[in-house]
Amino acid sequence: MRAALPIDAVVGDYVQLANGGGAQLKGVCPFHDEKSASFYVHPGKGVFHCFGCGESGDTITFLMKIEHCSFAEAVERMAAQAGITLRYEEGGYSPRHQQGERTRLIEAHKVAAAWFQEQLATPEAEIGRRFLSERGFDEAAAKHFGVGYAPVGWEHLVRFLRGRGFTDKEISVGGLASQGQRGGLIDRFRGRLVWPIRDSSGDVVGFGARRLREDDNGPKYLNTPETPIYKKSNVLYGIDLARKEIAKSGRAVVVEGYTDVMACHLAGVTTAVATCGTAFGEDHIKIIRRLLMDTSTYRGETVFTFDGDAAGQKAALRAFEDDQKFAARTSIAITPGGMDPCDLRLAQGDEAVRTLVANPVPLFEFALRSAVARHRVDTAEGRAAALEEAAGIIVKIKDRSIQHEYAVQLAGMVGILDEQFVVRRISQLARWQRENQQNGQRQPLRRAAPAEQQSARPERPAFRLNPRDPAQFVERELLKLALQHPDLVSPAFDQYGEDEFPTPPYQAVRRAIGQAGGAAYGASLPDFTAAVREASPDDQVRGLVTELTVEPIRSRRKADEVYAGEFLVKLRLQAVDRRVDEVRAHLRRLGDRAGAEEQHPVQSELWALQQYGQQLRSRGVAAL
Repeated sequence: MRAALPIDAVVGDYVQLANGGGAQLKGVCPFHDEKSASFYVHPGKGVFHCFGCGESGDTITFLMKIEHCSFAEAVERMAAQAGITLRYEEGGYSPRHQQGERTRLIEAHKVAAAWFQEQLATPEAEIGRRFLSERGFDEAAAKHFGVGYAPVGWEHLVRFLRGRGFTDKEISVGGLASQGQRGGLIDRFRGRLVWPIRDSSGDVVGFGARRLREDDNGPKYLNTPETPIYKKSNVLYGIDLARKEIAKSGRAVVVEGYTDVMACHLAGVTTAVATCGTAFGEDHIKIIRRLLMDTSTYRGETVFTFDGDAAGQKAALRAFEDDQKFAARTSIAITPGGMDPCDLRLAQGDEAVRTLVANPVPLFEFALRSAVARHRVDTAEGRAAALEEAAGIIVKIKDRSIQHEYAVQLAGMVGILDEQFVVRRISQLARWQRENQQNGQRQPLRRAAPAEQQSARPERPAFRLNPRDPAQFVERELLKLALQHPDLVSPAFDQYGEDEFPTPPYQAVRRAIGQAGGAAYGASLPDFTAAVREASPDDQVRGLVTELTVEPIRSRRKADEVYAGEFLVKLRLQAVDRRVDEVRAHLRRLGDRAGAEEQHPVQSELWALQQYGQQLRSRGVAAL
């Protein structure tokens, strides 16, 4: 088996491999996050080893670790890929009973995908074919991407799969059906267009289905639920088609939907992928980094495309938070007129899609321009507020040389003639941030303590919440609004940093909201709190999320935009006032002995903060 399927052919489905010297190949380790490629494969010996985390083994071990499957399932997967027929001992050949769970579920999805494709040619599926045609996709395009149709009815697929030898348990566990009100299984997808979602090796692991009829009360897009073979945070639609071209070109293009992936590929942008019903997150970054071989010594490029409307721009700014996890150049392409790539191709042709992707704007630059655009830079107060917000973005840039370049650019964007003042200001903020990290506000990773010490230490420092504390009440009420009514606080809420929630448990909830996609994204979900709970790191945070979700809003009137705006302003004012106190204390520490060069930046910051505070008190939400 190992001889029939070389280890580099298997590993290459998950990791972009390059010459590692001698007979070895190297790439970015798929088992831990690293800045330099320390994962080596020796094709001649059929083994791998990571010098960073210590993982090692042969082809079967690799599959068991990467797919979290059993020995038998890894062998079955290799056999299928190599075209080898297995014979099972202890009772003879009986695949249905003896194949591993993962293999059976993969097979069920393969059969279901083929069946869905067949249904697209039926008279009932005319509505689906018309949907595709109106978006510029013909029969050949549908076949290339495996698009199918799920008929209206309760158990068409269930009966078909039963007839092919699959058990009700396999059909249910795989997410292809759910329990009906009468106890029997019913098809999960009914009366919808269906896209097969494949992993990087090409196996179908789930489906995404698009609503077609007005009487369908379900969500616009319905995806496979979490199953043993489908984890939405670990898959990218189109990765099977884009994988080799991403590795070859050193560029990945991230779009927002299935039809956008289709449009890009048909237009010649064959490196396009999309997430499946979830925000682009850290696990997706790892997939792309491995394909780009994205390390500190080699930098590929990742281009995000978003609609030009407000929601699309907010999604782009959320991507900025993840940018620091890439070594790659990260850029953004905003489509004109609010069109997504699918609409752009339909309106202006393939060349327009290629041009869009070929001329992106660096994500740092886009984030800065978006921040500055929110302020009136024709006034002193507006320039000060714009500087403060944009400076907070620049200090997040890890590369100090790039940080300096953007500081100079910011001076021009804001209209401040004294470039060195802006450079010094950002350098000061960056220094304070580093000092805060060193002082323990963000604890660095440490070696694990002995087991007996770990068991005696609480997992999370105890912190007593006090809802009667006025400052904590503001944090609590705003988080409740974000969870229960995300539409009332977005998009402003998503621009608030975690440090604006100084109470540790509330800060953890704010972080979970961000990792779930933010309030703006949550406003489009039927149950945003479920996504936040899923993004929570532990039961303690999940419990607090649930508590804030069920606790009533304290407004005497119905929660509305006015009430939400009051708390957005209150929280920002608390943060500004805290910073004013810190800066004043710093000035006192400097004393009269400090020179004007040292005092001036601090005094300028104090002035800017005081001006911003006055604007918040006088103008309210309009000053945010």
